[in-house]
Formats: sequence, structure tokens, C-alpha cells
Amino acid sequence: MPTQNPDQTISFSLEEREALYKTIFNRRDVRGQFKPDPIPNEVLARILKAAHHAPSVGFMQPWNFMLIRSKKVRQKVQQAFLEANQEAAQMFSDKKQPLYQSLKLEGIMESPLNLVVTCDRQRGGPVVLGRTHIKSMDLNSTVCAVQNLWLAARAENIGVGWVSIFDQDRVKDILGIPEHVVPVAYLCIGYVSEFKSKPELETKGWRQRLPLEELVYFDEWENERQDDELIKHLAQA
Repeated sequence: MPTQNPDQTISFSLEEREALYKTIFNRRDVRGQFKPDPIPNEVLARILKAAHHAPSVGFMQPWNFMLIRSKKVRQKVQQAFLEANQEAAQMFSDKKQPLYQSLKLEGIMESPLNLVVTCDRQRGGPVVLGRTHIKSMDLNSTVCAVQNLWLAARAENIGVGWVSIFDQDRVKDILGIPEHVVPVAYLCIGYVSEFKSKPELETKGWRQRLPLEELVYFDEWENERQDDELIKHLAQA
């Protein structure tokens, strides 16, 4: 990865711009398509470096990256998922439950690597620039690191699946995470047999993508259609 002068203005070619959009539009939440092939350390290092270059409030960089390779540890985490998943299924209507139970929602044991992105809420001290009034900005910053990691992984043709059906305190106990640190994302990572053309929840009928032009307001909540030309472009995008 080439080094750059921090004062240098960087511009992007048309091909580079299109590559970025291609990565964004082809990112998928991967569940059951993992292959056992290990991720080379140089590739993993590039992905983690991309995550570490995410924006963060007050430049506090609240994240840590826990690499979970132990089969024993992952079995404990998977058991926590299975119990929480049974509870989650009961929260949906009788009509939705069969579809929910048919979904593959984790790849904890199948993926060659599990990775936990955490947020240290004490990093940067008791007062952090930009976090004085919105305390959750450290969590928001950590999610930016997750997104960077996800896009970098996709550009490397590596799949990522986010597992969020857990009792969070139980996972913290399994992983020995301190009280003031929040496990923001539990990720399953690895090479995959395929990337779906559309999100799986969309193709299986769980939800459809909302029309972007209906989600853009102007100046006040629910004030729509102020810029008809922009709305037309949004509908075509």
C-alpha cells in the first residue's frame, strides 16, 4: 500500500470512482457460503488498516479488533446465538416465524475467522471533543470502522456476516471483555463460494429495499418534493 504525503490533494479517476460504487452496491451480509480457506495475513492486515482509518469523534479511535480463531471459544459464542435465536423467533408473528426459522443467520463455525469490533468508551478521557453532548458518538464512530472493514473485505473478495442475535453481556463474559468496553459487531469473515446478486432477506421476501426518493426530506420532517430534479435522479439511481 503506497504511502502518501498528508498534505497532498488526492483525486480519483472515473475508474476508481466506479470501483468504489461497485464495492458498495455489491457488499453483502454473508451467512452460509464460507469456504475454509484461511485469509492471508497480508490481506487481513489491509482490511484491518482500512477499518482503523475510519473517522472517529475527537479522533478518539475507540475500537479494538479481537480475532477469534479458537474453536472452543466459537462454540460457546454459537451456543449463545442459538439460545438467543430461539427467543428472537418467538418475538415475530406466527405468520413470520416459519420464514424467520428458515433463514441462515450466522456462520460462526463455518467461517475461518470471527472478528469482534469493540468500542472502548473510556478512550480519550472523560471529555472528548465532539462527544460532549451526544455520548453515543463513540459507538457511531466504531460502526464507521465496521463499514470500512466490510467494504475493504468485499474489495478483497472476502465475505463478512454480522451476527447480532446475542445476549451482549454473555458474549462479553465469554470473551473476557471489560465492563466499559462494548462489543459493537461480531463478524464472521472468510472467502465465499458466491456473493448473492441481491441481499438474501430481499430475495427471500423478508423485506424489500425502500424507494430512496421517499426517504429524502427538505428542511423540515416529511417535507418532500422540493427539488423535483433531484427526486427524479434519486428514482433513477
